[in-house]
Amino acid sequence: MFSTPRCAVALLLGLFASAGASQAQERTIKIHGFGAQSGVVRIFGLNAEAAMRAAAEEINKAGGVTLGDGARARLVIEYLDDRCNAEEGINVVRRIASQSDSIVAVGPSCSNVAEPVFGILQKKAGDTSDSGLQFPIYTDGAAKGGLASISEWAFRNVPSEAAMYRSLFEWISTTRKDIKTVWGGVEKDFAHSSATFNVMKDHAGKSGMQVLGQSEWLLADISFTTQVREMRRANADAVIISAHPFTTCGVLKEMQRQGVKPRLLIGLTSSSSMETLNGCAQAAEGMVIPTSFAPVTAEARVAAAAMQRANAHMDLHNAAAWENVYTLKDIIERQKIMGRPETLAADRVRMREGLATIKQTRGLLGPVLRGPDREAIKPFLFVQVQGGQWAVAHQP
Repeated sequence: MFSTPRCAVALLLGLFASAGASQAQERTIKIHGFGAQSGVVRIFGLNAEAAMRAAAEEINKAGGVTLGDGARARLVIEYLDDRCNAEEGINVVRRIASQSDSIVAVGPSCSNVAEPVFGILQKKAGDTSDSGLQFPIYTDGAAKGGLASISEWAFRNVPSEAAMYRSLFEWISTTRKDIKTVWGGVEKDFAHSSATFNVMKDHAGKSGMQVLGQSEWLLADISFTTQVREMRRANADAVIISAHPFTTCGVLKEMQRQGVKPRLLIGLTSSSSMETLNGCAQAAEGMVIPTSFAPVTAEARVAAAAMQRANAHMDLHNAAAWENVYTLKDIIERQKIMGRPETLAADRVRMREGLATIKQTRGLLGPVLRGPDREAIKPFLFVQVQGGQWAVAHQP
């Protein structure tokens, strides 16, 4: 009979134990992201994915996440393109929710996607008469105000643009007494641009400025001759441009060509990005925009450096994507999420409850508070294009 020496048995047992430990370390938790990665605003989704992956890499380097059974797991990011299209966004979310390893999604980039996507979710959690999708979504980009109220499965880490522009126009009215009249320009077919434009006009008027009129264009437009001609005739002290980087730069370059030189330029939050500087830094000189990200804290500089290593740049949208990944890590650990196919439904409920009960999260500029409407109350500041770079103009 063949006999195995004791030392060989011990060696084999050690190898099996080592293999078991290795397998335990290979457990993963998947976080899905979705947003615009094609079309005019594709940079938002591309940057969001880069931020999510960079944050997950930092977390994994530090040991990953602890699951409900005490095992350690790596975070894995999978990102899907919704093309900033409502129908595609709904299809993407249904596809994500159908997977047996998907407990939460981060996204989308566009408000015109977020609104219908939130509409397919169960409106009130636990309502057995509501057949809506029971799947938590934590938005990083879509900025139109109040969208989280659509469903108790929807949460947002998006700054309040009403608060940001109220503060901005109050600051302008105090520090720039020469700004008495305003002309507006808006990307009228984009939900975020259009909604925020109304916010801008409202706070300009409340700050004592006269809104003389407005020019309109579409997200895909490439010619702005007529709109800028209207601006030139109005000769307002300030020009508001509620548009994303592509058309913002188109308008600014046309303003340069026609010699339109207002005393002050005011931009949309989403244009406080490297895309604007890369596209038209000279034409954008002096433009001021409120934003919830700038590398002014140690945490923000670490995140910005990680993004640079990923050959991407951080702005207020993908900063939120970075923050979301860290928040989800904390919730996974606090809610003792298991991350197994057989615990999928329970894990999704635990994730939703974790997001619903959280009162404060870690933000790159400081603590982010959570309101009862599942919306974020975020720190912000004002940046201005100076010498081809974004510089902090004021921190309220």
